[in-house]
Amino acid sequence: MKAEHVEILIKHRLEQAKDAVNDARILLDHQGSPQSVVNRSYYGMFYAALALLQKLGSVPSKHTGVISTFDREFSRKNVFPKELSKSFHKAFDLRQTSDYKVINPLSMKKAEGILDEAIVFVNAVRDYLLQDKHQE
Repeated sequence: MKAEHVEILIKHRLEQAKDAVNDARILLDHQGSPQSVVNRSYYGMFYAALALLQKLGSVPSKHTGVISTFDREFSRKNVFPKELSKSFHKAFDLRQTSDYKVINPLSMKKAEGILDEAIVFVNAVRDYLLQDKHQE
């Protein structure tokens, strides 16, 4: 893929990430379901990770592949703090549970915590990509 196409895709994915966490905030502020807040929060992180992985030129097709590639290429190499990886895993697990295995409903407090972590994750990835772009 040409460099300008990669940059367009990165920008698009970062917009998707921003929109997803903004949607999660709106849901939280207007008493949307905790499940929906977690879903949008997770997808904010997922889209940010997709933007980041575009830089590698290899984007896995499955969510677990995106998470493991993020861990291998960015968390384990200390590009990002380990807490971001933990947040990403937690959001993925909560989304899986709330979307497919609901036993006990999620609390709004837990959903709000995931949203806070998603905002940190998305901002860290965005800042890294912007910094990386300025160094080229």
